[in-house]
Amino acid sequence: MSVIFAMCLFSLSMSISPGPVNLITLSTGANHGFKNAMPFVSGATIGFTLLLLMVGLGVDGLASQNQVLLDLLGYGGAAFICYMGYKIVVSKPEIQIQSKTRPDFYQGFLLQWLNPKAWIACISGISAFNLADSLPMLGIFVSLYFVICYASIASWALVGDKIKSLLTKPGYLHIFNSVMGSALILVALYLLSLQFDN
Repeated sequence: MSVIFAMCLFSLSMSISPGPVNLITLSTGANHGFKNAMPFVSGATIGFTLLLLMVGLGVDGLASQNQVLLDLLGYGGAAFICYMGYKIVVSKPEIQIQSKTRPDFYQGFLLQWLNPKAWIACISGISAFNLADSLPMLGIFVSLYFVICYASIASWALVGDKIKSLLTKPGYLHIFNSVMGSALILVALYLLSLQFDN
């Protein structure tokens, strides 16, 4: 039972902590409301848990042996995070529901596969709990992570939705979007700097 509890704590700490997905979710909740953020939340959760399963089944070993693939993943991930940050910065400072400007399921799914934080969480989780050789425990870990990840990312959308009332003036929403988008761009630039250091 203590292993299950440790898995839950690990999943919660990795899922609830700030990162590109949670920043986008917070911004989406503030701009479009909780309900309209849920497709992105669902895509990010399913994308992550599928990545976790694939890493547990050994995909990370294939990727780690191919430096070009790892470099492309790092550059592609940073570029996509930067793009999402740019889209938030330039979004119109109005709280309105427009599906064309709202991050969707596919962007959430893709972002997890290009997100270095997601890869680190997967690899460290599989390694820490020694799950590469235990398919039943891997299944338990992935199932627990799915529920905890979904609730954690959704909580960022809920917080965004709740602070929406503080952002009713277009100027405030514009400042919020600029800060959130700029933070994502800074994360992307930091990730690129790590790529150049390697």
